[in-house]
Amino acid sequence: MRILTSAIQNNGGWKEVSEQTTERFEEWAILELMGHRRLAGRITEQTIGGASFLRLDIPGNGERKAFTQFYSGQAVYCITPTTEAVARMIAASSCVEPVTPYEVRLAIETQPPDEGIWEEQETE
Repeated sequence: MRILTSAIQNNGGWKEVSEQTTERFEEWAILELMGHRRLAGRITEQTIGGASFLRLDIPGNGERKAFTQFYSGQAVYCITPTTEAVARMIAASSCVEPVTPYEVRLAIETQPPDEGIWEEQETE
């Protein structure tokens, strides 16, 4: 949301006028996160479950398919709007990869069972 404030002349005096406008952010940009990650792509705003997130669409290149990630505003250190060409170049040079189904399956298979969940319960 942006608040525009201006002054207009009214009956020989000046009157301050404020107007609220809601602008949707949609830009090619470099996104820097608090965890010292630098990503690039097309950034838009999206609401999920009533919470506001930044949606980062990271473009694909010859070796990697395009993918999307969501970040909360609190995770963001800096957003630098840039051209599509620059964002694509930085995205291609970053090592960020989406999670694959194989990685998820491997993580589940190698996770030791939590005693509180997997332990059989004796009933009387």
